[in-house]
Amino acid sequence: MNPVIQEITDRLIERSRAGRTAYLARLDAEAEAARRRGPARASLGCANLAHGFAAAGEADKLDLRANVKPGVAIVSSYNDMLSAHQPYETYPPILKAAVRKAGGVAQFAGGVPAMCDGITQGRAGMELSLYSREVIAMATAIALSHDMFDASLMLGVCDKIVPGLLIGALHFGHLPAVFVPAGPMSSGLPNKVKARTRQLFAEGKVGKGELIDAESKSYHSAGTCTFYGTANSNQVMIEVMGLHLPGSTFVNPRTELREALTRAAGKRAVELTAHGEEYTPVGRVVDEKAIVNACVALLATGGSTNHTMHIVAIAAAAGIDLLWDDLAALSKVVPLLTRMYPNGQADVNHFHAAGGMQVLIGNLLDAGLLHRDVLTIAGRGLDHYRSSVELKDGEPVWQERTGGSTDLDVLRPVSEAFSPDGGIHMLDGNLGRAVSKVSAVKDEHLVVEAPAKVFDDQLELLRAFEAGELDGQDFVAVIRYQGPSANGMPELHKLTPPLSVLLDRGQRVAIVTDGRMSGASGKVPAAIHLSPEAAHGGPIALVCDGDPIRLDSTAGTLELLVPAEELAARTPQGAPLTDAQWVGTGRELFAAFRRSASPAERGAGIFALNGHAEGVAADAVKGAGA
Repeated sequence: MNPVIQEITDRLIERSRAGRTAYLARLDAEAEAARRRGPARASLGCANLAHGFAAAGEADKLDLRANVKPGVAIVSSYNDMLSAHQPYETYPPILKAAVRKAGGVAQFAGGVPAMCDGITQGRAGMELSLYSREVIAMATAIALSHDMFDASLMLGVCDKIVPGLLIGALHFGHLPAVFVPAGPMSSGLPNKVKARTRQLFAEGKVGKGELIDAESKSYHSAGTCTFYGTANSNQVMIEVMGLHLPGSTFVNPRTELREALTRAAGKRAVELTAHGEEYTPVGRVVDEKAIVNACVALLATGGSTNHTMHIVAIAAAAGIDLLWDDLAALSKVVPLLTRMYPNGQADVNHFHAAGGMQVLIGNLLDAGLLHRDVLTIAGRGLDHYRSSVELKDGEPVWQERTGGSTDLDVLRPVSEAFSPDGGIHMLDGNLGRAVSKVSAVKDEHLVVEAPAKVFDDQLELLRAFEAGELDGQDFVAVIRYQGPSANGMPELHKLTPPLSVLLDRGQRVAIVTDGRMSGASGKVPAAIHLSPEAAHGGPIALVCDGDPIRLDSTAGTLELLVPAEELAARTPQGAPLTDAQWVGTGRELFAAFRRSASPAERGAGIFALNGHAEGVAADAVKGAGA
């Protein structure tokens, strides 16, 4: 095992000892009760149980009434507006049949919301996006709250949906949870062409018709978007954590293999219950080693910056106190092994064809960069995930993949890494702490020193660009009051095309913001998720137009080059919207979330560290995120 990764893991275990111990004690008590009583619904009174099977078919009704077969909950993010989740329409009957064949009985326990950041970019709805993770976690808890279930099947793909499902599942940590992916759509318009069309539109060189043609040829069918953003980063991390069946992550929807893997997931959920010989509670799968493995996979693939918050929140739900310091230390020893758009021209289908998850995991295991001795839904040991899956007589068959990558432009071994360190860097300085995704940024843009141009809203910057006010000058765009407590921390990805135009003209530009830029953030150097945020009185609220700022992603520093005594004399400029102003598109319903949100570096959530021991300072609990 790489000694640095082992040291980071040991520190994480020690730091988390109190919270993790309390969490596991509760899990073990619930697990022991489950073993003694049989199926969970056996504890229900007759009236309770009758409500629980009243609408079931006759065969299921008899099984549920008999209290012998384990019950499996299906929790789904299906809707037919979003391409990534539309395939889930057909999953419940497939899963129910597979569970019944395996000796269990499945019920659709509940749906969770799924919103699309791609649709809401630059819109008011984006200000609900991050909060939707907490809503999904709570909706998952509601679905599992009826004491009817002995395992769960979690159907979700994108952005906040998978973290929300997993956070909810971890609050029922004694139950096994099998995550069931839907897979990416087939490759459409090349990403390079799509990105170029966006820039041409930003410059006014093509019209809206050309732009919508390009976009619709890129996002063209059911399945996950094929670029390597937050959705597909989710999928990589979930497989490396051992919550997918091996090799199932990037199999396309509506294929024979995809349906076979879905059936296999249903079967596996039954096998993992407390009443079988392979009891695998999700709270035991997601331990400190699994969290470190997920972080390594994120860094090795140059994944979404959103997960610098989501993985902290997921860890907290399992009683684990992950810090940005851990990610920063890991980034220094984890090499970049993939090139997927926006970090290259390939998409996730090309990655999968080159060897995909099995080659990636094998390479990282061989280099001692992943913990091998972990519990997974496939069994003990991450070596299960070196196996690729094929269809044989209608059933999935796993065989260890012994060959390496078939396309070194997309996926490489550690010995030929694209970069010696991870694609995500942490920044520190007198402006606070921030995240910088460097895997798509050219070397000559990793260090930017320029005067600040300050905006309190992304639309102000877009208007300045359209008016030509940003032409011919170097600057650092400071976009503040975009944090979780200000307005829900929307992604500011609409800023990428216009700033890319200026970058291509030879201007030196960068972004500093307490908002997000998403997994699709590209070649513009950026310091994002800045903490403390402006709404909490962070130093970003003191920045004035013309102040020199130095963003050095190589050294990991972010500095406002203004004398300390001058800064001390300043008062915060601007202000977040008030509750009275923050209305429309349902935003007023989430005002309590704004007031409760923890800082970005602590997960940007509203839940305390799960299982945290009593007596810990209130501010530490508040800061734990979730």
